[in-house]
Amino acid sequence: MASVFGTVIHLSIFGQSHSPAIGCSLDGIPAGIPVDAAELQRFLDRRAPGRDDTATRRREADAPEWLSGIVDGHTTGAPIAAIIRNTDTRSQDYDGLRRVPRPGHADFTARVKYGNWHDVAGGGHFSGRLTAPLCIAGGIALQALATMGIDIAAHIQSLGPEGIADEPLDELARDEAQLAALRAHDFPCISTDAAGRMRAAILAARDDLDSIGGVIECAAYGVPAGVGDPMFDGLENRIARIAFGIPAVKGVDFGSGFAAAYLTGSEHNDPFRMVDGQPRPETNNAGGILGGISTGMPIVWQMAVKPTASIGRAQRSVDLDAGVDTELTVRGRHDPCIVPRAVPVAEAACALALLDALLEDGRFPTPAPRR
Repeated sequence: MASVFGTVIHLSIFGQSHSPAIGCSLDGIPAGIPVDAAELQRFLDRRAPGRDDTATRRREADAPEWLSGIVDGHTTGAPIAAIIRNTDTRSQDYDGLRRVPRPGHADFTARVKYGNWHDVAGGGHFSGRLTAPLCIAGGIALQALATMGIDIAAHIQSLGPEGIADEPLDELARDEAQLAALRAHDFPCISTDAAGRMRAAILAARDDLDSIGGVIECAAYGVPAGVGDPMFDGLENRIARIAFGIPAVKGVDFGSGFAAAYLTGSEHNDPFRMVDGQPRPETNNAGGILGGISTGMPIVWQMAVKPTASIGRAQRSVDLDAGVDTELTVRGRHDPCIVPRAVPVAEAACALALLDALLEDGRFPTPAPRR
């Protein structure tokens, strides 16, 4: 099914942008994993709309209502189910998009696929709103991985046509100063200077009735060597599959990524040396993965996020009912750049993929029985 992910864990996401609620079910999570509700809410707040001038003015609490699977702050082993109620919707803003599709959005393809029975309000099931329940599941996975000493962090690597760049995450080892900076900053950058320039670029695009995109870098620290599989269930495959389920993601790469095509083998290969009696690559062009299996180095990957499709400028489109060319001006409340709010979604995607692989390999430790 299109809205289901996982091999051992099974995540199913349901709802539409303007339906009464959106939610998820998450099956296959072991019993006994502590879930800190306050920490999870802080994680969800990073993605939630209406928290910053650079985001949509739609404001939602994004507070999960637990239906099953968590009791006394711990997973029970039963399927976890949660919903988030939609409270700040203006569906009338989307009148007409069934007939005149937005360029760059799924209005046209959804009409063809579903015979015009799809929900167009807020983008329906194609909306970035559906990343909220993804972050519920991913937030639980992040807390589960933390019990193993695995930390996942993401930031905006570059933004906009000018490629405004942030300081890169350390690809060789966990840098506590970088992680502390990301936790302390409201805007998902390590460098405060880069954050200021990115904010200005987003606000300029908003004032110009336009939008911009960017690249998010994500790293997982503490993943042991030997996790994953070759061929179709490699760690790259698992991460990429869920990452491409995030609306607006148009590219995913690992380590040096596409730049590897412009290097020689001697430049790209990561030489091995013995460190404290263990083999360790000296560099990390592979992004912590060889043959689909973790090397013990940080897993580093990037995802490219396109500019928001819904912009205030007039755009050329077609009237699908009349069969004629026309012009469209999108109404409603939309992000001039969705990249900042997509940063925690990248962390959620990475956490779910890694937890699924660790469980399949039997590498996730079984929580102790309750006393």
